[in-house]
Amino acid sequence: MSEQRILTSKGVERGLDDSVIDKFASGLRGELLRPGHVGYDTARRVWNGMIDKRPALIARCAGTADVLASIRFAREHDLLVSVRGGGHNYAGKAVCDRGLVIDLSPMKGIHVDPERGTARAQAGLRLGEFDRETQVFGLATTLGVNTDTGIAGLTLGGGYGWLAGAYGLACDNVLSVQMVTVDGRVVTASATDNEDLFWGIRGGGANLGVVVSFEYRLHPVGPVVLGGLVIYPIRSGKQALRVFDDFSAGAPDEVSTAGFILTAPDGQPAVGIGACYSGPAAEGERVLEPLRTFATPLADLIAPQPYVQLQALFDDGWRPGRCYYNKSSIVRRLDEAAIDMLLAYGHTLPTPSSVIAFQQLHGAASRVTPRDTAFPHRYHHYSAYVHPATDDPAESGKIVQWGRECWQALQPYAERAVYVNALEDALEDGKTRVREAYGPNYDRLLALKRTYDPTNFLTGNQNVNSATE
Repeated sequence: MSEQRILTSKGVERGLDDSVIDKFASGLRGELLRPGHVGYDTARRVWNGMIDKRPALIARCAGTADVLASIRFAREHDLLVSVRGGGHNYAGKAVCDRGLVIDLSPMKGIHVDPERGTARAQAGLRLGEFDRETQVFGLATTLGVNTDTGIAGLTLGGGYGWLAGAYGLACDNVLSVQMVTVDGRVVTASATDNEDLFWGIRGGGANLGVVVSFEYRLHPVGPVVLGGLVIYPIRSGKQALRVFDDFSAGAPDEVSTAGFILTAPDGQPAVGIGACYSGPAAEGERVLEPLRTFATPLADLIAPQPYVQLQALFDDGWRPGRCYYNKSSIVRRLDEAAIDMLLAYGHTLPTPSSVIAFQQLHGAASRVTPRDTAFPHRYHHYSAYVHPATDDPAESGKIVQWGRECWQALQPYAERAVYVNALEDALEDGKTRVREAYGPNYDRLLALKRTYDPTNFLTGNQNVNSATE
């Protein structure tokens, strides 16, 4: 009898009879892929081309029943698992080597209730797909800034985005979730059902179970907003970063900003300031004027545009399949020394597709009490991303070295804190940084992990490991 070699949860390879696997496959509504199957190589790829993992099995789940069956199968045979939503993850944790991938990406159902201002969305959706449906009704919620981003991972970790100043993070707009627990139950978590679990899934990542659908609160947004990117030459960089920082510190809730050190279309380093104003367009022109007039820009792309178009603004710069590396920290303000350091590294960007980026959190997102959700960083700040990238895999070593050096130089100006969804250095980040991601909420999250996943069955995440603490 033939068998498939597969890793257990302890990292030990074992054989699993093909007859056992075939029986599992026959019980799924979706398909079960193995190496050599049509579609296997496509299904194992994630957004970051730096990642090249080869699972033994990929369960392409068609619905909640398939997720439940996959968890039970993995528990019965003590298999290493990972859970994939959109697969937009720098470290590639959605895919495990030689284990079982529980792939939610085929689960793309969404129902918008315009009367209630809510949407129920399955975990395989990407934010571009979500926005396309909600914008039919002139509605949206905070969900990142790249249409390839999966809603599940983004929301479970917190979820920054253009609407966070006005409406809070993605996790702040979750009304309820349906989840499959590791002991094989389907549960609802909300403000009135399994309240402890509801606290944990709002920022606690994929540590507590497999969320299969989210109910979001929606808000009137668009269809047209004022936003875009204005780019200044590096010779104006010091002034540009000062203006970006000062403007962001006093920005009204209707505005969210992002700052960039990047390579301009002419091949020279430059500073970009991105903004979205979600209020009345005429007022927005006045509010955003300081970002556009302090010097002569190389390009001013801020304009009234469909919200779905603004959400795609960075898609070309963050293309799927490119090799990405990321190091991140939280920074409160950009003082003169920090600006000088950033511009020095801006002159040495290792490739034209590399950036240093700052994503703002303020307004409504900062007015939630830190202990009200697992996401703890409820003060005005930037999530800073040292983000080198390349289309040439041979340059991977170069971008990793530059990224680590730049991030290390940033540390004197950073908090001992990090956004968990930006904690993506698969080669280096460890337990200390996971603690920094959760700060004062770590111990409560650890207690929840002991309750809902006491054996640390779910390890393909920024792991809170109750089995070792």
